[in-house]
Amino acid sequence: MRESKRFALHLVAAVVILVLLGVHMAIMHLDGLLERIAGASGDPLAWERVLERGRSLFFSLTYVLLLGAALYHGLYGLRTMILELEPPPRLRRAASVIIWIAGVALFGLGSYTVIATSVMAAGGQGVGP
Repeated sequence: MRESKRFALHLVAAVVILVLLGVHMAIMHLDGLLERIAGASGDPLAWERVLERGRSLFFSLTYVLLLGAALYHGLYGLRTMILELEPPPRLRRAASVIIWIAGVALFGLGSYTVIATSVMAAGGQGVGP
């Protein structure tokens, strides 16, 4: 039962990744199309636009959500591949714990980066062109 819930969450994470990555790709790489549809203008990589996204709560939340979904999806898939090799029970537990610790650490680092960037953009500080 526990593994079924983990797998269902793995599938939910895949859908979240699909949607949020689609939004990201549209904003960052289809700027010409968005100019025609939504009236957005300018290069998405221009420093002013980067700061604008950094100030936006929407973008900060979607980046953290995308990070969490991608980490869970990828690390759960890695754990599943390791467990399919049928290691001894102690090694199975160790692999799960190591993957869990790595996931929490990477999520913490990535979340810190998003929050620090958001604070920096709100204060207008930072290094830029």
